[in-house]
Amino acid sequence: MANVFVWAEHFNGKLVQASREALGLGSTLGDVTALVFGKGVDEVVKEAFAYGAKKVIKADDATLADFRAEPYTALLSKVVKDNNPDFVLAAATVRGREVMGGASADLDVGILSDVTDLKVEGGKLVAARAVYSGKVISTEAYVGSGPQFATLRNRAFKALAPDTSRSGEVSSVAPVLSEDQIATKQVSFEESVGQVNLSDAAIIVSGGRGVGGPDGFKPVRELAAVLGGAVGASRATVDAGWIPYAHQVGQTGKVVSPDLYIACGISGAIQHQAGMRTSKTIVAINKDGEAPIFKLARYGVVHDLFEFLPELTKAFKERLGK
Repeated sequence: MANVFVWAEHFNGKLVQASREALGLGSTLGDVTALVFGKGVDEVVKEAFAYGAKKVIKADDATLADFRAEPYTALLSKVVKDNNPDFVLAAATVRGREVMGGASADLDVGILSDVTDLKVEGGKLVAARAVYSGKVISTEAYVGSGPQFATLRNRAFKALAPDTSRSGEVSSVAPVLSEDQIATKQVSFEESVGQVNLSDAAIIVSGGRGVGGPDGFKPVRELAAVLGGAVGASRATVDAGWIPYAHQVGQTGKVVSPDLYIACGISGAIQHQAGMRTSKTIVAINKDGEAPIFKLARYGVVHDLFEFLPELTKAFKERLGK
């Protein structure tokens, strides 16, 4: 069996969903060792076992309490160099890309980034990833020697069902850098609070220029609330000041892969498609039957969103008993 390392990203004492998915994928490739760095991480270690890790290498130290690229990258590089695993996986989050990119450079090995499919052929990783703003899916194979790195797009892979009875071997490592060797210091931390995180949402209802203004997002929000989903938006609506940037989906916003993406009044410019093309099911609602979004959608509704959305929301309320 291949030896698979997964850098386990966590926040507020819990694994991020994308790391749970990385552990699940790693379990299909070989025996998984989770790398858990931080301060007071015993609960994260238990969760890593629950989601498929066979072993855990942990570093529990005050210098790792808050995420900083320098100590995390240096430690990941050393752990990988000392253990020489076959594969090293992590979520393609902001932190995951930073740490994995730095460690792969330190070790002079290649990296497959933001992949949506991953398998092993002849001992080498073979990945699929979107290129040219999602218009093309590229198949890329690892050809170098040494540990093979890959970062995984959020929601492109399935996490295992958690099993809290799972356990395994835990070993500890010391940090590589002392506090006086770390150039950056975290002064403060401010959490952006929202109802549902776009990157983690299974359902997203997005509004585009067709909503007509800030008030036009009301039926979009109502449908998202009934479905338990997140509210997304096109760049045009964000640029117009109708909705905050945190909701933007697209090439310059969030890249999402929900199970269901409902595009309301969105024409479907290529920049927007780049952010949601990998959604499992796409539904488009637009008055313009020639809008580009219909070429991407599995289901299309040519109708005024202000007439259709309230009726759709009402139907879901009745069906879901809300």
